[in-house]
Amino acid sequence: MTAIPLGRTRPVTALCALAVTGAAVLTGCGGGDPDAGTNGVGKLSADKIQARTRSAAQGASAVRLSGTVVTSGRTYRLDMRLRDDGGTGSVTSGADTFKLLRVGTQLYLKADAAFWAQPDGKGGDGSGAAAKLDGKYVKVPQGDPAYKKFSGFTDKDVLLSGLLTLHGSLATDGRHTLASTPTIRITGDHGSGGTLDVSLKGTPYPLALTRAGNAGTLRFSDWGANFTVTEPKDSETVDYGQQLPTS
Repeated sequence: MTAIPLGRTRPVTALCALAVTGAAVLTGCGGGDPDAGTNGVGKLSADKIQARTRSAAQGASAVRLSGTVVTSGRTYRLDMRLRDDGGTGSVTSGADTFKLLRVGTQLYLKADAAFWAQPDGKGGDGSGAAAKLDGKYVKVPQGDPAYKKFSGFTDKDVLLSGLLTLHGSLATDGRHTLASTPTIRITGDHGSGGTLDVSLKGTPYPLALTRAGNAGTLRFSDWGANFTVTEPKDSETVDYGQQLPTS
């Protein structure tokens, strides 16, 4: 029997190792996991993704939302920061822009004199009343129709539970990117029931919403970024009484 020198086995061993390594590399290149490095919700069904993102939103301490909401035939442009015990921000409807502030259950509305003096009756007894309300935080009584109408814009749980619902049969609609963040998009009835982009990074928060029936589009950001809401100073506040001027 002829002995094989040990030195001659090295090229064979190296070649085998290279082949194995090459196969691993090729396998990695051709069959990579698209969910690697994500929060994994991209693997779930649309129903489960919606449930996860609603749960994440409800569990967040704060959020900022901006965009448009169409309700009762009117379009409102919102830029609101919300937390569990209050919220603050601006609302625009037509030519009117006003600020909302809610601290606990107390809601305040702040607008200029032109807002209160409009011919539809907001100004009450005329420009005198409007001038007193100009630039002030006006306390909105809980029994006033305006309270019910506008407090929802400052209530995180109420607003999100009403918005984060797609209608019809749910389905996933591919992966997208919003502000450098990868998302998974889910739709209701192929988009006619709304679309929702959910973050694939970290907590599966909703990032963008298109409401069903052309009822508005919204962006969500600053999830969990806490801020404070405080009562305005007495010098900045007007208590109009039991009911605001007709709006």
